[in-house]
Amino acid sequence: MQSFPNSPHIVKGGIVLIDPDSSAIKRIITLQYNPDTLTRSLQVKGVGGDGGNRSEALRLTGPPVETIKLEAEIDATDQMEMGDTLTANVGIQPQLSVLETIVYPTSDHLIFNNSMSQSGSLEIVPMETDLTLFIWNKNRIIPVRIAEFSIIEEAFDTNLNPIRAKVTLNMRVLSVDDLDFAHKGGALFMSYQQNKEKLAGMFRGGNLGDLGINSI
Repeated sequence: MQSFPNSPHIVKGGIVLIDPDSSAIKRIITLQYNPDTLTRSLQVKGVGGDGGNRSEALRLTGPPVETIKLEAEIDATDQMEMGDTLTANVGIQPQLSVLETIVYPTSDHLIFNNSMSQSGSLEIVPMETDLTLFIWNKNRIIPVRIAEFSIIEEAFDTNLNPIRAKVTLNMRVLSVDDLDFAHKGGALFMSYQQNKEKLAGMFRGGNLGDLGINSI
């Protein structure tokens, strides 16, 4: 089936995993459907917190702690109607598993750590994972850490393979306070912040008359 020639190209949101050292792309995970809403919160990092010195009230210690929450739907209906063999065998488990494994250390690393502990090694270095990027258009390429991940499986085939699910992702943005400026994630965060500043510069401000006053 051909799409209409004048149909607009719909940009999808998604997650990209890259090697933190080489920046090589390891995996691209495109959301099947863009969620209708994103919930974003920013926790301001002021000097001394709420109870800080009053003389420092206007000082910021760094970028705010930003969190992003989204709910994504995964549905195998179309693939089942087209007779997709993979979907018939395992449902949407590959789509769920590729998201789940982001927050798992690899089985190889777990086996290696166990081997090291059995041999009497005193220090086991935690695994460094791929750098996770949440991408929501070209102005929002954001280094994140998935802080919480939940799945509601809503329908199953006759073999109990899930065929429809809702996934909730809670992500914490990684800033230059978390990653060094020289780190790929730190550089991407700075681009993300600079894009915010450019977009803020496009804002057409009002005037004091709009607020019912003439001067301050």
